[in-house]
Amino acid sequence: MTLALAERIKALGNDIPTSPVIRAGKLVRGVGLTLEAIGCTIPVGGRALVQTINGRVEAEVVGFANDITYLMPVQSIKGIVPGSLVEPLSQDSALPVGSALLGRVIDANGQALDDLGEIKTTKSVSTQGQVINPLSRKPVREPLDVGVRAINAMITVGKGQRMGLFAGSGVGKSVLMGMMTRGTKADIVVVGLVGERGREVKEFIEDILSPEERKKAVIVAAPADTSPLMRLKACETAVTIAEYFREQGQNVLLLIDSLTRYAMAQREIALAVGEPPATKGYPPSVFAKLPALVERAGNGNKQQGSITAFYTVLTEGDDLQDPIADAARAILDGHIVLSRELADSGHYPAIDIESSISRVMPQVVSQEHEEHARRIKNVYSNYQQNKELINIGAYVKGSDPQIDLSIAAAPAINAFLQQGTKQIIDMQQTLETVTTLSGGIAASQPAK
Repeated sequence: MTLALAERIKALGNDIPTSPVIRAGKLVRGVGLTLEAIGCTIPVGGRALVQTINGRVEAEVVGFANDITYLMPVQSIKGIVPGSLVEPLSQDSALPVGSALLGRVIDANGQALDDLGEIKTTKSVSTQGQVINPLSRKPVREPLDVGVRAINAMITVGKGQRMGLFAGSGVGKSVLMGMMTRGTKADIVVVGLVGERGREVKEFIEDILSPEERKKAVIVAAPADTSPLMRLKACETAVTIAEYFREQGQNVLLLIDSLTRYAMAQREIALAVGEPPATKGYPPSVFAKLPALVERAGNGNKQQGSITAFYTVLTEGDDLQDPIADAARAILDGHIVLSRELADSGHYPAIDIESSISRVMPQVVSQEHEEHARRIKNVYSNYQQNKELINIGAYVKGSDPQIDLSIAAAPAINAFLQQGTKQIIDMQQTLETVTTLSGGIAASQPAK
């Protein structure tokens, strides 16, 4: 504390209130996405009702400057006029949780979006979550079968791991998420569809989830046409629901589509309240919120279950050095990169096993499995590096035994890495196939 600040506080003496008084105010300005009010004292994160000519709309306090309070409406600001009354809501925002959520589609506030009636729960929790002591978490030691052969074999995921799905638009992120939703052996599935096309919500429910799978799933939806505040809260709501079921000892699969839209929503809010942009237009608060959200997933303590999380990350122009992609790659436990080149050639799922990695794979698979995966990856990588020479006929067969082996093995490896979108291949089948494929490659290896 500076000397000047200390003297000011001492001069104020007993005039400093021990706790702020919550009081109403009025709007003086509405610019872009934010509303500015004076006379009200509401903490950041608190909620208020703003009077409009069409009724009252809910808003959340996102910042303040001196006597001005910045609010972000949850819905459209149509009908708001200067001098509108801003009334604080006394109760804190809480999310209803419980088994009644299973099989339902809800919005960021936990309200039903489907036609199945009101969601009746007896418990509510804060969407802020609780920080888990890292020393209390169970280590990731058990593999998770996701039903996708390329992932099970080459990028094995552990129960409680946080993974990213990195790709540009239209390369198959959502389709791969659907495949994992159907194929993963989890007690509960929580899906956050955030900032994407509205039609995808209905398609995900009807085309991807079967009636049986729907019974153990909770879907949180905040399409692109919702406010940035709702898109931001939708991710936090999905994580909060996953945390609740983890505390009940359940193993949860959490799918967030997409982490990029979450970052973009925070960028919209931060820029609207005057936070300066830092990296390619993203304010510093974005890079503070990403790890705070991601770290809430993972394993709980010995009495709790786990949250295995997959976050899709949209790479602008297929650039893996995009600020959000780069930040996400640093805080996640691995990444699965989808290649546009593979997708354009009809190779689905378009997983680039060269660029993808699971950081916990050595801890969750046997040494034999790891050796098989490494052998296949080496041969596949060798072929990819010399692909142009091979395709234009510049490579002469017999010049390099390793390249000859990669050319001979390429069709079998490509067939192994491909899978139908409706097909589920479990871990046991995968291990049998990968052992056979690796054994064939080993038998063809040139003598050293």
